[in-house]
Amino acid sequence: MKLSVPTIVSMLVTGIYNTADTFFVGTISTQATAAVGIVFSVMAVIQAFGFFCGHGSGNYIARKLGAGDNKAAGEMATTGFVISIILGITVAVLGNVFIEPLARFIGATPTTMKDTTDYMRIILIGAPLMMGQFVINNQLRFQGSAVYAMAGLMCGALINMVLDPLLILGLGLGVSGAAIATVSGQLMSFIVLLLGTRKGENIRFALQNIRLEPGFILEIINGGSPSLFRQGLASVSTLLLNHAAGRIGGDAAIAGMSIVTRIMMLTVSALIGFGQGYQPVCSFNYGARLYKRVKEGYFFCLKYGVAFLVIAATACFIFAPHVIGIFRDDPEVIAVGADALRYQAVCLPLMGGIIMSNMMLQSIGKGIKASITSSARNGIFFIPLILILPNLFGLRGVEITQPVSDVLSVALALPLAFSELKKM
Repeated sequence: MKLSVPTIVSMLVTGIYNTADTFFVGTISTQATAAVGIVFSVMAVIQAFGFFCGHGSGNYIARKLGAGDNKAAGEMATTGFVISIILGITVAVLGNVFIEPLARFIGATPTTMKDTTDYMRIILIGAPLMMGQFVINNQLRFQGSAVYAMAGLMCGALINMVLDPLLILGLGLGVSGAAIATVSGQLMSFIVLLLGTRKGENIRFALQNIRLEPGFILEIINGGSPSLFRQGLASVSTLLLNHAAGRIGGDAAIAGMSIVTRIMMLTVSALIGFGQGYQPVCSFNYGARLYKRVKEGYFFCLKYGVAFLVIAATACFIFAPHVIGIFRDDPEVIAVGADALRYQAVCLPLMGGIIMSNMMLQSIGKGIKASITSSARNGIFFIPLILILPNLFGLRGVEITQPVSDVLSVALALPLAFSELKKM
């Protein structure tokens, strides 16, 4: 709980400022709301690479600290950070060079093209900052500095939420203002978190610790692939969801589904924060061969995580139209969004088993099983379903794709997790 409470706050704050753009852009037009939802798939890719480097290096760092190998932990910290900055610059340059083809590919329609490119161009410029801050944040968490990691994210979130109304409504910058506010928040978080690496006993970055060698890169791939699959496939699923919703229901359907995506992301972010509080405990104790603690932590998180999700799901189901209406007061958007939110609320408690199983497998270094569980919800099951169900049931098929995928995902995740727990 000591590690998870600050991380829960961090995830909730991140979720809130991710939804802040949607809230304030919703005052402009349905097309602007849809554009922000469309670009979310690109942001998910950027986050995917950030978590890939952050979790990949962080898991290794925690295991090495548990085993008493501080030298290897320090080398991995700097290497993971440098790789994330290189990837961020690459994404920023290529994304802006091919901005219009990319916008069409992710689902922009003729009516949303300008807002999509205006918003995405600025978001892409912030890619190195976003990836870098995710790496530092995760590395600090895995070293036990969850409170400072929380403070770094909260500083950025505060800047974003202050600038959103000022730039969007006050200065009339529209979706560009929303993007500038987001990148400004990322810059603030990046600076504060970077300073945090020099506080207390935290590992400090040093040029001589850069190890772009196969051994370190393979460790990052093994530990970070589950996060890359989880976040990367979230981008693919969002892209396919936007295409299916736009084809059947137009801009209003895209806007409605994108609002639901943000709401569910905010709700699940608390559970993810809880699970991320477990990850350092899991990795450290696994490295120290204290397997009983690994198992106790898993079942503790599973029990209380599901209990929380039942409460959240009940609230979402009862107040679905009102929640969607907060973001966009458009009857068509509310109709699509409310139905989709209720369908997803019914299956929301299943996320406890999916997320906790994935995090346990990832933290003990079981990269293949962790990658399978992280790929299930937004990939293995979602992608075939989003291609099939809308053709069978129309817009209703779009709305039920995620819930059906969640049912199938938990049926896969729990057996994989229990197979490793039995070995302990």
